[in-house]
Amino acid sequence: MDQLEKNIAIIQENIKKAAKKSGRTIKDINIVGVTKTVPVERIKQSVQYGIIDIGENKAQELMAKYDECKELVNWHFIGHLQRNKVKYIIDKVKLIHSVDSYRLAKQINKEAYKHSKIMDILLQVNIAQEKSKYGMSEEELYNSLSLYAQLPYVRIKGLMAIPPHSDNPECNRKYFRKMNQLFIDIKQKNIDNIHMEFLSMGMTNDYSIAIEEGATMVRIGSGIYGKRTYNIKEGK
Repeated sequence: MDQLEKNIAIIQENIKKAAKKSGRTIKDINIVGVTKTVPVERIKQSVQYGIIDIGENKAQELMAKYDECKELVNWHFIGHLQRNKVKYIIDKVKLIHSVDSYRLAKQINKEAYKHSKIMDILLQVNIAQEKSKYGMSEEELYNSLSLYAQLPYVRIKGLMAIPPHSDNPECNRKYFRKMNQLFIDIKQKNIDNIHMEFLSMGMTNDYSIAIEEGATMVRIGSGIYGKRTYNIKEGK
């Protein structure tokens, strides 16, 4: 068993335990492998061990890797997305996690129309109200739901959040819990075109806590692929 396979096995075991605590199973949790700076060969190797959902932070890096892996993986876009980059990824990704404004959603809708597709998106919430983070406040989210719902080529599939980085993952439990409550509240509103299916939260250092508090999708990079080497030029 190589190191990559070991890493994935450890993560899967941790997810099983965390899911059990929240009354679920590992089948209820989607693992997105975060492949920023990870070479294509390593991505292909991780597919053999069951990591078929792959998340990229930069449009340029996703485009550079796309052709070699397009038949093997489901691409997710998880980083801050500039409106002028939407056209480059719209026909390549299964899910955009990081929709942080109505202006961005409108651009996604426009580009999706050109490709005759409906683009699945998650709405990003700045749950800790950090000035350095992208995302809507809770108030902005609630006030704009009806606007997002009216976009014909966009389908809202859930919420996404990046809580503050902390050496102690327990510090973020309150944010994960708050996000899950938002998720449940919006689901109960039964708004047309608002489908609360995915709650994307939790990364390498805190994914177990996130799952215990209701995450359905976790984004794991170094926990799977090891420390980043920055051997791939990142797009801006």
